[in-house]
Amino acid sequence: MPGRERRSDAVANRVRIVEAARAELSESNGAAGELKLHRVAKAAGVGQGTLYRHFPTREHLLAEVYRAELDQLVATVVPLLAEHSPLDALARWLDRLVEYARVKRGVMAAIEVPAWQDLYSGQHHRLDEALATLLDRGRTAGEIRAGVDAADVILLLGALSRVPEAEWDERAPRIVAVIVDGLRA
Repeated sequence: MPGRERRSDAVANRVRIVEAARAELSESNGAAGELKLHRVAKAAGVGQGTLYRHFPTREHLLAEVYRAELDQLVATVVPLLAEHSPLDALARWLDRLVEYARVKRGVMAAIEVPAWQDLYSGQHHRLDEALATLLDRGRTAGEIRAGVDAADVILLLGALSRVPEAEWDERAPRIVAVIVDGLRA
């Protein structure tokens, strides 16, 4: 029924399913096509029926994994800024973004284009805002060069989409380090 509250065990099951799917994607280096739903259900401690009640298709589950990854990525901005200098916070956030990008690549490959476009168009502004916050804080502290905005950094991060999976672990962190060095004031 619309507006009805979910039971706490149903909410917990949903969270465990998403966490298990995320773990499976990590083990397969983001290869969403290799995501086995029966393994996700087993790892989450639920039956396949429970998994399918929450996520009727693989696409639904992958979309939720993407949303959860984005939520976690955006939520790390404030704690990072509280614990680190702005430039260090940005570097740590970008390292986390590399893992997000790996999951995103797998999700993009597994979700049909119209569904991916809907999912991305409704969420991408949150990523832009998080990055803008980090850059603004760094400029204010004199650690990040003036004249660079979130769109510039996102364009630079687009290089990650061209990294072959076999070279990801070596190249992705190096690309991020070059970007951070280029952002220094």
